[in-house]
Amino acid sequence: MSRTLRAIIGILLILAITFASISVFQTVGKRVKVDVTEQRLYSLSDGTKAILGKLTQPITAKLYFAKTASLKGPDQIRFFNNYYEFVRALLEEYASVSKGMFKLELIDPRPFSAEEEDAIRYGLQGVPMSQEEKFFFGLVVQTQFGVEKTIKFFDPQRQNFIEYDISYLIDNAVTRQKKTIGVMSSIAVMGDDVSDYMARMMAMQQGKQPAQPWTIIKHLKNQYDVKTVPTDVNDINDVDILLVVHPKSLPEKTQFAIDQYVLKGGRTIVCVDPYCYVDRPKQPPMGMQQPPPAQDSNLPTLLRAWGLEMPANTFAGDTELALLANAGPNQRPQKLIGYLRLASEPGCFNKENVITAQLNDVKMPFAGILKTLGDDTADSNEPTLQKTPLIMTTDRGNSWTISSPYELAMLDPERLRQKFIAGTEPVHMGYAVTGPFTSAFPNGIDISVQETDPNDPNETITVTKHVDGLTEAAENCAVVVFSDVDFISDSLAYQNSFFGSVVVGDNSNLLLNTIEDLCGSSDLISIRSRGNYQRPFTVVDEIEKQADRETADEIAKFNAEITSYNQQIQSLASQGQEGNQQVIGSAIVQQRRNLELKVVEARRQLNEVKLKRREAKEELGNKLRNANMLGTPAVILLLAIILGIRRAVRTRHYVSHKSDA
Repeated sequence: MSRTLRAIIGILLILAITFASISVFQTVGKRVKVDVTEQRLYSLSDGTKAILGKLTQPITAKLYFAKTASLKGPDQIRFFNNYYEFVRALLEEYASVSKGMFKLELIDPRPFSAEEEDAIRYGLQGVPMSQEEKFFFGLVVQTQFGVEKTIKFFDPQRQNFIEYDISYLIDNAVTRQKKTIGVMSSIAVMGDDVSDYMARMMAMQQGKQPAQPWTIIKHLKNQYDVKTVPTDVNDINDVDILLVVHPKSLPEKTQFAIDQYVLKGGRTIVCVDPYCYVDRPKQPPMGMQQPPPAQDSNLPTLLRAWGLEMPANTFAGDTELALLANAGPNQRPQKLIGYLRLASEPGCFNKENVITAQLNDVKMPFAGILKTLGDDTADSNEPTLQKTPLIMTTDRGNSWTISSPYELAMLDPERLRQKFIAGTEPVHMGYAVTGPFTSAFPNGIDISVQETDPNDPNETITVTKHVDGLTEAAENCAVVVFSDVDFISDSLAYQNSFFGSVVVGDNSNLLLNTIEDLCGSSDLISIRSRGNYQRPFTVVDEIEKQADRETADEIAKFNAEITSYNQQIQSLASQGQEGNQQVIGSAIVQQRRNLELKVVEARRQLNEVKLKRREAKEELGNKLRNANMLGTPAVILLLAIILGIRRAVRTRHYVSHKSDA
């Protein structure tokens, strides 16, 4: 066989091996993935893996993306191409981890097609691009029992929570039972109980109208089963979410019931308040003088077990967030240091938590402050709890105290402002606490019960019994605490209109988001916020900023000279218009010509400075481009040199060994 033929056969075999290797790696090696992104963008959280691992029925995910339309759309639409690739890669990771229980379908809905009709039927949001074309980018999750959950449109602003949104859809699709919310409150949040016909008729005869439930409760009833939990309950059962609103002086047995409910895995939201405005005391009868009842609520024993503390008569304040209030008639409105309007721009909401990430406006009147208890206050064997702040003041916020609630009843803004001193770090009014809780009552409690007298069956006696319970949770628990009650009241969260109650700001959304988050499984709550898939060129940006800073002074100098010369030219032109051309015309013309030459020279120098700045940026780009182009060949060349040297050394060693032999 000739050398040429052997070379041709060798090349063909190399090509065959190469293409065969590519095919093998595309099929077998597809399962082998390495996420080299700094923030692990394409790696699923443990919570998502747990949700997928618990699937008992197959899930079909249909990703609708108008790929053809995006290629011929404007820049705002073409932007979604990269985002689509990110979403698709993440969903493929779902399918890879699910062991066949999660099936992904990619659909490009073309105009007038059956796919477009399905997208519209599922309620996906279509952005019109022309009379015929619509842009779709949404997700539909289906179960074999006909349950359908959708993300109508992938908003890039929620890209940090995209894993949470997808996992939330899966978790809710396989959970078909309607959630139950139990509401425990010391005020009439649920309205008056009008189930008793006789009690309702007697109240109406006395001219009293039964109190209506708060609007937030009405909204919850549209989505959940809402039931009342008494404030003197011994045990809490058949409730998925426990909402405790303004718990005033709860008996120990009720606190023990809440404690045990949390340790059993029950999700709990607690709204305490150092001064609740909606808890207005009733006017005492004429002629009777008695101090008004307290308007504060707290659960210090339970909060301590959850790693939190709310000091009494202590409030959050911030001059940047304080709203104006009328102190009295004929007085100008003044900032009320405790009446805060939290906004997203000063950073009052935790953007890394799904509950508060998209809130913009929450009003809180005289909210308390929540402090986390450190290791010095915790027992040595206390498990580690994760305490995530949700809402807070700005860095200039601080706490302030009062000696008596009467100071707030008088409502003197100037006097209250004098109690406040700006701080250097924010104070917090909301926390989400997760982890393995321990009991606030590790030794149990003693309760009094009524029993039949053994000596006299017709009489009852009070007997003290000791009740034990769980001392620690078997799995991670979740509790959310807010140091204000008024923010969900009708006076702040809603306003009346011709169409009924209308939502105002994000007060109601704060509670609704919390309930929605806690309604998911414990695995869903643990899902982290993802990083941003769009990574900025921080090094390049810093170099460009440095170039701008180096030329900023020169550019400002030349711009000032040009402005000055132009002003002098305008001044000379006005002198010539006043009829003095014959006297000083030639001098004006010559001086104006000189100024115009200076303007031209200044502009030339300005352009030179800008040219140097542009050349510096382009030089950086050339260096990066050359590094990218030459990097791979340089590595290959280096490997070739190393292999060549190694081969030469081995050959020399072989020849030397043969010659010795």
